[in-house]
Amino acid sequence: MLTAAGAWLLISRPLPVPVQPGEEPPPTLSLKPVAYADLPGWERDDQSAALEALLRSCAAMLRQSADKPMDGDGFAGTVGDWQADCRDAGGVRPGDPVAARRFFEDRFRPFSVRVGHSADGLFTGYYAPIVSGSRVRDETYNVPLYKAPPELVMVDLGAFRPSLKGERIAGKVEGNRLVPFASRGAIVGGALSGRGLEAMYLKDPVDAFFLQIQGSGLVRLPDGGMVRLGYAAQNGHPYTAIGKLLVQRGELTREEASMQTIRAWVNTHGPEGAALMDENASYVFFEEQQAEGAIGSQGVVLTGGRSLAVDRKHMPLGAPMWVDIESEDGARKIRRLVIAQDTGGAIRGGVRGDFYWGEGDEAEAAAGAMKDPGRYYILLPLALAEKAARASQ
Repeated sequence: MLTAAGAWLLISRPLPVPVQPGEEPPPTLSLKPVAYADLPGWERDDQSAALEALLRSCAAMLRQSADKPMDGDGFAGTVGDWQADCRDAGGVRPGDPVAARRFFEDRFRPFSVRVGHSADGLFTGYYAPIVSGSRVRDETYNVPLYKAPPELVMVDLGAFRPSLKGERIAGKVEGNRLVPFASRGAIVGGALSGRGLEAMYLKDPVDAFFLQIQGSGLVRLPDGGMVRLGYAAQNGHPYTAIGKLLVQRGELTREEASMQTIRAWVNTHGPEGAALMDENASYVFFEEQQAEGAIGSQGVVLTGGRSLAVDRKHMPLGAPMWVDIESEDGARKIRRLVIAQDTGGAIRGGVRGDFYWGEGDEAEAAAGAMKDPGRYYILLPLALAEKAARASQ
């Protein structure tokens, strides 16, 4: 799983707080049926690229029980509601944009996603970095990345209370109580050293920090070999965006803040930069992966330019989604069909997405600068679409 952190200015959502007497309840998510002609740029996209990504999600869903509920606010039904379309998707000729477009138009109906009266949301970007590292510690490579400790306990709160669906915490058991796990600062300070939990050693602590923010990446070994590290677990502490802290403290303006400028600030401020990184108590644990690419929360390999991270409390993983994203200066427009295949600690809200750019330097440049307004539309199978359309009336 990538943590999909494109959230240099955002913080994770706290656990839900009950509405107090006299307070307005939070705005609810709703779907509004639209036509394909209403999707900006639909006729200009090559939907066959998205179909390849969908087939990966379908392979996962076809292995699941048909009665398993889909993620989201309830409108996505069960896995069984999607499986027939998944089976038929495999019969579409690969690389044929006309056949792919016809498949989606015949089998799905689009809906605008809104929160309250607004369809507007925020879209950031993420990628899989390539960093230098070694399996062996030496003077050059001495910054450890850790595997998940055996005492770490992951808890799905939704299994205990429906109102907490999509919320997870982690900790460790002491006596008969679940207590918080060590913070990032404590782990970097040596809380796990000497236990044989090191997954890899890097030479740059800032590389290690930003690899954790992205949640997955490639490590280039001294002999030129490459090892893929993927998300294994997280220590349970909330994610704090250090970019937001820099903006609050006047070190950067909101317009200046990007992954690149935040990294530059950390690199040029020595101990102050290290202390800033420790203010994010969240720590990601890694494991080696043999997959052909980064793996998202759905357990499938992500597709650069066609995978999107969403808040699974609102949106179902595996669903096709049309994104209409434009930077405020108009220089960047992303209008294409993507598949919801990942989640992230800072990706919270009904209209909130993190666009996966792929691997390497070009992906880093694109992802690091992205914090753009936009909208998205979800495509639902016909039977579910009929129910959603009736509910919207």
